[in-house]
Amino acid sequence: MLKSPVSIKMTTEIDDEGQKDINVIEQKGQLYEKDDTTVLTFSENNEHGERTDSLITIYSDRVSVKRSGAVSMLQKFQNDKVTETSYRHQFGTIQMTTETDEIIYTPPLDLQEGRLFIRYSTSLNGDKGRRHRLTITVKKEN
Repeated sequence: MLKSPVSIKMTTEIDDEGQKDINVIEQKGQLYEKDDTTVLTFSENNEHGERTDSLITIYSDRVSVKRSGAVSMLQKFQNDKVTETSYRHQFGTIQMTTETDEIIYTPPLDLQEGRLFIRYSTSLNGDKGRRHRLTITVKKEN
């Protein structure tokens, strides 16, 4: 297994009936690569100083995002599949349904950043779905 320190930039775009919300997180993390599987780990603190650890596992045909701490969930992305999870945070638990439209992953090379792009929609507690675009860029540090 190959382990590398990385710089991560995660951009989430949400389109809720024309109302767009963009959230950008930049963190340092670790990248683990073995055969057809890549794992990305990093931590972030919210505005209250509470920590959330993220573990993103990229397989050849799917992606899973596990978050634990102030926020906890296990969200799974697989092309043309509907998945369900519980999203837990300080205000309670929300049932979340995810429908994945597209996953594109380009692994990072020595000097070239990698990119994970996921286009999907989510429905919270059975409400009307919202469109999402998640882009994670990963650059290996020397």
